[in-house]
Amino acid sequence: MTAVTSPIKFSQRWHFAREQAISFLMQQAVENTGVVSLAAGLVDFATLPVPETQAAISQMLGDDAAARQALQYGTTAGSERLRRLLLAHLARLEGTTVEQLGIDAGQLILTTGSQQMLSLVCEVLLDPGDICLVAGPTYFVFLGNLNGVGAEAVTVDTDDGGMRPDALEAALEALAAAGRLDRVKLIYLVSYYENPSGVCLAEERRASIVEIAQRWSKRHRILILEDAAYRELHYDGPVLPSVWGCDASRDTVIYTQTFSKSFSPGLRVGYGVVPRDLVGPLCDRKGNEDFGSANFNQHLLATVLESEMYAAHVEQVCAAYRIKRDAMLSAANRYFSDISGVSWVHPHGGLYVWMSLPSRIETGFQSELFRRATQAHRVMYVPGELCYGHSPTERPRHQMRLSFGVQSPAGIDDGMHRLSRAVRDVV
Repeated sequence: MTAVTSPIKFSQRWHFAREQAISFLMQQAVENTGVVSLAAGLVDFATLPVPETQAAISQMLGDDAAARQALQYGTTAGSERLRRLLLAHLARLEGTTVEQLGIDAGQLILTTGSQQMLSLVCEVLLDPGDICLVAGPTYFVFLGNLNGVGAEAVTVDTDDGGMRPDALEAALEALAAAGRLDRVKLIYLVSYYENPSGVCLAEERRASIVEIAQRWSKRHRILILEDAAYRELHYDGPVLPSVWGCDASRDTVIYTQTFSKSFSPGLRVGYGVVPRDLVGPLCDRKGNEDFGSANFNQHLLATVLESEMYAAHVEQVCAAYRIKRDAMLSAANRYFSDISGVSWVHPHGGLYVWMSLPSRIETGFQSELFRRATQAHRVMYVPGELCYGHSPTERPRHQMRLSFGVQSPAGIDDGMHRLSRAVRDVV
């Protein structure tokens, strides 16, 4: 007799989170060998810190007590040694002293990259039906985090200075008029060289957005989640203060940063600086998942930070990316400038160039352009429509995110040439 296998009854959370765009992009990259990827947000293989990591591991394992401490379990909040070093690191970025930061190591939580902090914040703050205000466009993987907890992303209009404070104010007014202000829990900002647009939030807007969040926190606190993943990938242009630094109260902004871009994504070390009354809830949730991110990697990064290796490596990384950024901008000018209606952003840092095509040309996975690009010209990009919190029918469909992180300058030029030919096919 053949046994009947009953279907698995999956959770609502799985239904929220399924069919993420990042999975489709990874699948396309694997299945389409020989495709030049301008989609992958990977870092430059040539600048991965092999000698620095070898030196740090050798130093750690050469000290028996230090080696055993690194190989043991850590704590949910992470290595106190690294958290104290990160206070000094943050103070340098903020141009101040550790004492003037107004926080202590107890308000830092170490995570598996900054992505884990983004996920934890959503898990702890957002119930199904709650609202997070986001820029349009914004980091599409974070939109997946919002979907995963059943929250709603409400898009706030942007320009070349990032999220517009007047548009944020208008969005909050509209939600209040609709009786939905009580569902607004969070404002999400990628404050430096935004993934995907490459723009920075304008300096004069940073304090304004903090003030707006605090003023609209009428019955409960509306928090700002500042994603500063690309802060240290600065190539030219102004050096900007963090949004977190504009929050004198230290109870409105959650700041998160990662060493995946500036040092090594393989270590998966990130951190968050959080309001004191949020530390416990985040650690409670984190404890259910891992009761401590990789302790060995945290001690390795601490060893790197204690030496002069880290600062020198960041300089090397930025020099390499500046060349690649310039290669992509030069290629855009060479291959696209004579195509009417095409424009692109000149980023001062990060890994991405945001390109807009004439509004009649769709760039999505089902579009003729995507088919021509991936199949006929063997080049891949990220469709811009993935990066909006609007409903699918309201999203702009004529934009794309182009990454210069993983390709060589020659590969960038080749990819941009291929992409321009695909665009010309459908113009």
